[in-house]
Amino acid sequence: MTTTLVYGLAIAGKSVARELVARGQSVVLADDSTDQLEIETHELFAAELGSQFISAPNSEQLQKIIKEVDQISPAPGVAESHQVIKISKQQNKRIASEIELAYQFEALTAEPRKMVAVTGTDGKTTTTLMAAAMITAAGFRSMAVGNTETPLIAALRSDAQVFAVECSSFRLAYTQSFRAKASVWLNFAPDHLDWHSSMDSYRLAKAQMWAHLLSDDVAVVPQADETITKIARLSGARIISFGDQEGDYHARGGVLTSPQGPIMRIEEMRRCLPHDVTNAMAAAAITIESGLATRQDVATALVDFVNAPHRIELVATAQGVSWYNDSKATSPHAANVALRSFDSIVLIAGGKNKGLDLGEMASQPKRMRAVVAIGNAASEIENAFSGVCEVRRADSMHNAVKVADELAKAGDVVLLSPGCTSYDWYSNYGQRGEDFAQEVRALISKNKNKGDKS
Repeated sequence: MTTTLVYGLAIAGKSVARELVARGQSVVLADDSTDQLEIETHELFAAELGSQFISAPNSEQLQKIIKEVDQISPAPGVAESHQVIKISKQQNKRIASEIELAYQFEALTAEPRKMVAVTGTDGKTTTTLMAAAMITAAGFRSMAVGNTETPLIAALRSDAQVFAVECSSFRLAYTQSFRAKASVWLNFAPDHLDWHSSMDSYRLAKAQMWAHLLSDDVAVVPQADETITKIARLSGARIISFGDQEGDYHARGGVLTSPQGPIMRIEEMRRCLPHDVTNAMAAAAITIESGLATRQDVATALVDFVNAPHRIELVATAQGVSWYNDSKATSPHAANVALRSFDSIVLIAGGKNKGLDLGEMASQPKRMRAVVAIGNAASEIENAFSGVCEVRRADSMHNAVKVADELAKAGDVVLLSPGCTSYDWYSNYGQRGEDFAQEVRALISKNKNKGDKS
């Protein structure tokens, strides 16, 4: 019987443990948490599975545990610098991510279901959801899985016919066989340097998506990125490109166009900000080239497509000012995507930096009305925008929204696009985005009431 150490018991870790036990395997559970309530929750989960749970094991304990198991499955949040990874490598133990285990289990079935896959620094979730919508429009039961709310391994027992898999570098780093019929690498920029030891490590993890492709698989690349294209060529798969004006899939002349012909006019998309168009072309490429969708299916999906929350999401418009929640932008590269979407911006930025150069966020000076700096990285945000525009600090989201309101003029966009993680003030980017939206709505209601009384 195979025994697996499952390290980290959030959504992915618990999903892995459940599936391994359901398949007759043995698991040992561990987590870094020292919070008593969380420990009690993990102990109950372990009891439910008939397994052992170890809370915050030290190096000596891990040496012993790892020696006694066959493999390790770390949760996505377990960085490569973590002692469980170092010790596992020292003992030459197999390390398998959630998507790797899921792929292996699916490969054992009589008719493995098709998969398309998406990776990149930014735009993964949106492109994955778009691809799933296009496949659904083609008449298949599809699911967006992986680095989404549903791990791939948790979807294996569903009735889905096709999986669109969002592949983070955390999940790809520990794969040995995972592959998809068609997959796209959207872009590459500095990110997650609090998880990866270097940019080379980050790039190599992403490249694992194409490490096991066959000659009739499809690798979709951004037309202008020669580095990603070179990696795709090494895979031996068929290469398809996408781009703005050039590429097999492009958007020249206001029309989304494929090698088979026009797909639709950009203006027909439900939302068509520049990154929406780029993501749509990438999703169209993997669904059409895999044979899972037609141009008409793609157009049908894009007419009605609604993105996931916290991704340049319009919260409200009042007194000529539009308020957008882009809390998911946890890197400068992601924030720049949002900044390029608007002409006059009051930016709310900051949080907990991931070891990245926040100066990149000041690359759109003509678009900046002002900046409100928040969180642990407030001083870094101030430095980044010094001499670019007015910068003020705020010590809470309530005050950030209040200051942004004072700075904004009719025609402006107030944009929460932090360029940092949320872990200084919040548990996740979703909480941060929801707090921002609540504060915006409260402010608008308060201003409206003032206006009614005057």
